[in-house]
This record gives sequence, structure tokens and C-alpha cells, in this order.
Amino acid sequence: DHPTQFRFVEQSLMLWDIAMESMFKLWYAADEDLLRGRASYRLCNTGQGLNRVQYCPTVSSEMSKILKKVQRQCSGWVGLSVVHLGDRDVPNALTFIDKYTNIPWILGPINDTLEAISSENSPFYNNSKFPGLEKYIDYAFESKHDLRMKILSDYFKHGFDGDGDDGGSCIDGRLTSTWNWCNL
Repeated sequence: DHPTQFRFVEQSLMLWDIAMESMFKLWYAADEDLLRGRASYRLCNTGQGLNRVQYCPTVSSEMSKILKKVQRQCSGWVGLSVVHLGDRDVPNALTFIDKYTNIPWILGPINDTLEAISSENSPFYNNSKFPGLEKYIDYAFESKHDLRMKILSDYFKHGFDGDGDDGGSCIDGRLTSTWNWCNL
């Protein structure tokens, strides 16, 4: 239902925000896990090719702290609280860092587009490169506001639709669903 989906998206965005604020700690933790040699690795076909699968206790600990912080701010967590690390979904700390450093690259263009649609000073309006764009938006979407809502609605429905292995409601699956939405 809509309220549950709204909370799921809101909680995911809150999680990603705090993960981005904590990226230095997460990166340091990833270095600890990869370079300290406390945990051995095995080379496995994870379904994403051959990967170095290695337990990530330091990253896991940091991510658990982040998750608990977000959960304290929420009334009732939606979805699973599983953080995949050192398994076939997120084989090692470097894969984890790679996934999470992509968040700004995913959300940035969405935000930039929404801002450009709203701005009266946008280069898309009254510009010789895009003649008639404003009329097209009004014709196809009725208004700039409706276009923004269409983009957000599509993203919130399909960017959080459970595309991950375990139904997409785990911590990693939320990001997998968004990644897949971007690659449609």
C-alpha cells in the first residue's frame, strides 16, 4: 500500500544519507577488512562473475551502527534489516564501497532534473536549443509540477520494487532496485 511504500522509500533515502555522511568511516573500515588479512577469501562465481568473497567484520559493524541510527529515527522499520557483506550479493568490502559511492551518481541527476523542471531560469525554457519544450511539457504532463510528480512516482515505484535477490527489501536490495531502475 502507499503509506508502507512511502515509509520504505523514506527510510532508504535516510539510510543512504547517513551512509554518505559516514563514507570516510566506511572506506576506512573497508581498507581494514581488505588489507589486514584477518579474514581469508575464496574466489567464487557469485552470478556476477568470479569475485573475491571475503568476510567484512569492520564494514559490517559500521553499517550496523548506521542502520540502528536510522531505525531509531523511524517508527517501525519496513523491510529486512539484513546487510549483505561477504556473500554472493556483496562479495567483499570493495564491492560494498563501490555500490554506495554510486548513490550520488544515481540521485544527483534525478535531483538536477527535478530542479531544472521547476526553475524559471532553467536552460530548457525559452531557449533556442529546446524550442517548444515548455509547451510540450504542458501538453503531455499538464504542468511542470505534474511532470515532477510523474518522475518521482516512477522512481519511487520502480526504483524500490524489490529487484534484489531476497525480494529487494534488504539493505543492499534497496540500492540494487534503484540501480536497476537507472539501467532501464
